[in-house]
Amino acid sequence: MFQWVRYGLRAAHSKTLAMMFAAFAFPATAQDIEILALGDSLTQGYGLFDNEGFVHQLTAWLDENGQTVRVVNGGVSGDTTAGGLARADWSIGPLTDAMILTLGGNDLLRGIPPEVSRTNIKGILEIAQNKGLEVLLIGMTAPANYGDDYKQAFDALYPELAKEYETLYLDNFFAGLMQDGAPVPGFDSFMQADGIHPNAEGVAKIVDVVGPYVLELIDRVESARATKN
Repeated sequence: MFQWVRYGLRAAHSKTLAMMFAAFAFPATAQDIEILALGDSLTQGYGLFDNEGFVHQLTAWLDENGQTVRVVNGGVSGDTTAGGLARADWSIGPLTDAMILTLGGNDLLRGIPPEVSRTNIKGILEIAQNKGLEVLLIGMTAPANYGDDYKQAFDALYPELAKEYETLYLDNFFAGLMQDGAPVPGFDSFMQADGIHPNAEGVAKIVDVVGPYVLELIDRVESARATKN
């Protein structure tokens, strides 16, 4: 369906990307909310111009909905949950208020045991919690060819961790391209040639679903600020 077995095979693996992702962030004033989007090529915007990628389109969507927010592009193509955990602490800046966490697709590519992915995502959530960040956790679903036990264990880790850490939760990054649990008509027209990464139009549909969750994330940040003041 999403051809996870090929996930990340064509991703651009830049050694410097993990250290330079902040350069893709959008300008903001000191009063703006800053959200770190920590993820892989889906977050990074693989195969797209900067203004077509997830972070840029999400920022534009938020602006259209009255929210001036700085979204930092913390996506690294090919990254696993282990890679995300390794860089999570230093990826969070002094002005970071919240995190959108979207990792796990490359774990599926490599057949990494679900318990390992769970431990890594749990570690990232621990870091975010210790730094006082609000989190939106976006899940992934394993393909059926991994077997029922693997799929059940992998699919369950996201909602269970979201409940444990009281994060906001969206079950699937591709929810905007799904209808009644199946791909929308013309699904392929919203994807790049690799069948893995969305094109600009596909990203727009994804953002239409993710956006309202981010509005709720912003509300949480503002409520936490109000409580502190």
